This record gives sequence, structure tokens and C-alpha cells, in this order.
Amino acid sequence: MTCPKQLRNGPCGGVRADGHCEVKPEMRCRWVRAYERSRRFPWWREELNELWPPVDRSLEWTSSWVNFLTGRDRERPPGWLGD
Repeated sequence: MTCPKQLRNGPCGGVRADGHCEVKPEMRCRWVRAYERSRRFPWWREELNELWPPVDRSLEWTSSWVNFLTGRDRERPPGWLGD
């Protein structure tokens, strides 16, 4: 997870025309690089199609066990259609 926007997978839509990140212009977009690698390694292509929800930073500093038991770790942000 090296995207400065903290997305787990999938492009954010903020890729510059030169393939660099909109947040850190000196950095090449991680998802553009992943797509380019997937063309060389066909077994990765399907993994790029599986969308994960964005990281829920409101869970930071909370108990992972409690979040798991209550199901809070599986809740999607409002408007998330990635299911």
C-alpha cells in the first residue's frame, strides 16, 4: 500500500497525463505501474479487477478483534459500490 491516497487497489482517477501521481508529482502512479506489470504477468490481470474498499482511517487505534467481532471491519463507506 504505497499510494499516498491510501487506496488499497484501483486507480483514484488522479493520474497525470505523464503517468505520475497527482499528490506527489515526482512519484510514478502505483496503479499505472501495476497495470503495466499485469500485461507482462497475465496471472495478475484478474486481481486488478477485484476492487477493495478504501482504507477506513476511523478504525485507526481501535481494537482489531472488537472490530472483527462486531463486523465493523467489513462495513463499507457510504456510497461504496465495490461489492
